Amino acid sequence: MTRVAAIDCGTNSIRLLVADADPATGELTDLDRRMTIVRLGQGVDRTGRLAPEALERTFAACREYAEIIEKHGASEHLRFVATSASRDAENRDDFVRGVVDILGVEPEVITGDQEAEFSFTGATKELTGRDDLHRPFLVVDIGGGSTEFVVGDDHVRAARSVDVGCVRMTERHLVVDGAVTDPPTEEQIAAMRADIEAALDRAEEAVPLREARTLVGLAGSVTTVSAIAQDLPEYDSAAIHHSRVSRERVREITEWLLRSTHAERAAVPSMHPGRVDVIGAGALVLLAVMERTGAEEVVVSEHDILDGIAWSCASEAR
Repeated sequence: MTRVAAIDCGTNSIRLLVADADPATGELTDLDRRMTIVRLGQGVDRTGRLAPEALERTFAACREYAEIIEKHGASEHLRFVATSASRDAENRDDFVRGVVDILGVEPEVITGDQEAEFSFTGATKELTGRDDLHRPFLVVDIGGGSTEFVVGDDHVRAARSVDVGCVRMTERHLVVDGAVTDPPTEEQIAAMRADIEAALDRAEEAVPLREARTLVGLAGSVTTVSAIAQDLPEYDSAAIHHSRVSRERVREITEWLLRSTHAERAAVPSMHPGRVDVIGAGALVLLAVMERTGAEEVVVSEHDILDGIAWSCASEAR
């Protein structure tokens, strides 16, 4: 067993996993897993910079996580991975310095391809060998700023990251005069859909999306759609993990989200407050992927890039 700590800092949220990794069995035993919405990517698509208030929200979460890591004695094998927002920002050095001061490790601003590799490992490690799921897998990780597409069997065959995510699409298409249009107009939805379709064209240049036989969906937009599909009274990771949602149900939920008001979305008991304004865009990305690939259903995974990062820590420790 190796005790590891993994932090995934994305455009919308920052997440921590402290776990014991057993390479012999391929099992991760969670000691602490948590997520904080910090919206690090606030305004990055427009300004090219990380906003001071977004940095402070992120650093506050890092201070909380530092205490948890210390309590579990996991600081020796700690890896901090930063994704889309910090790749794009001109002032990412401010972000790096703040993380080093708090956690003592430098955040790795990884490439989209590295992000895809971690996502695939985290999502599929416990799926291989199941008789009810057919390979190759297509793992789709819908983040705040980007979406990763990975096709593989036991290992990655092809991967591509494209700049469509729930926060980026919301800010690019649904924000007018500093406020999210609520609900969006048909013209806004059509423009967002066209942007997503163009990104899928780019993804398909590198990744054979339609060859996959099982679609695995990751991250908050997908897990929230699953929670809504199941009409959960609260967010329940155990019920969401490895649930399956049909394409028709995803379409129904997406259409409802895009014509609902902020208050109606916020009233969904499984909805995280930080996702209320961006969930419609995230659901639309998922629907577009399912329609493009012909997937009849999506297998929803709570295990994703964070678990992949944890496994990389364990591998480096050996």
